[in-house]
Amino acid sequence: MQQVNTQHLRNYPKKPKQVYLFGTCIVDSFFPDSGMDAIELLEREGIEVIYPQGQSCCGQPAYNSGYKEEAKAVALVQVKQFPLDIPVVVISGSCGGMMRHHYLDLLGDSVGDLVGNNAEITNFCQRVFEFTEFLVHVLRLKPIDQGPKERVALHTSCAARREMGVHITGNKLISQLANVELVLHDYESECCGFGGTFAVKHADISAAMVADKSKNLVASDVVRYVSADHGCMMNINGALDYQKESLRGEHIASYLLKRIKGTSAKASL
Repeated sequence: MQQVNTQHLRNYPKKPKQVYLFGTCIVDSFFPDSGMDAIELLEREGIEVIYPQGQSCCGQPAYNSGYKEEAKAVALVQVKQFPLDIPVVVISGSCGGMMRHHYLDLLGDSVGDLVGNNAEITNFCQRVFEFTEFLVHVLRLKPIDQGPKERVALHTSCAARREMGVHITGNKLISQLANVELVLHDYESECCGFGGTFAVKHADISAAMVADKSKNLVASDVVRYVSADHGCMMNINGALDYQKESLRGEHIASYLLKRIKGTSAKASL
């Protein structure tokens, strides 16, 4: 069953000394700099970041395509990578939603060496935090903007909006940057058409959706757009490149770090 954002129902912990980082398969394979920037941003707040080397995909593509047993096998391996009772910070909203809201349904009846019972899975799910959610509600980050004045848009993936509330926390973080004007583009809440395997199975529909999304981002007259989901960014940036538009997106971890450090913010290509 589809879950909605439940941030308002969570009891957020105090600032921890350690966290795990779940980097996601897309970031690990294509955008490692975003993962490194997320680690640096967390470390600047005095947190030790642990990155388990055995992590891979969260299992969402198989799960959304109806391959429950295959998704279960992937998810079981992921849970084993994060044994300590500390937060698991996920730098993709859609992956965070999968791990927080759907792992209990997927793994609740699992037994064996990897996972024991519902209580263990429930504990794991409750330790999962989307990156911007963690910055806002746990670290209570108030970034000091050292960058130049500019206009940006915020893209929030549709799954991450519904399940992890990234449109709320992403907006709050960007809005705190003194020299940044956050522009609300038309049809901001609409899907970009990626959806993992959806873009492969329904390529024509996906192409039409991302064409519409990229058109509205360009029309907003911003220097870049920011997102907390690299799957969407890969799709949108690809469409923008095909259209020969100069606009590109940047992961919010990289964008925040560069604004805080006062370094030039270059969009991810």
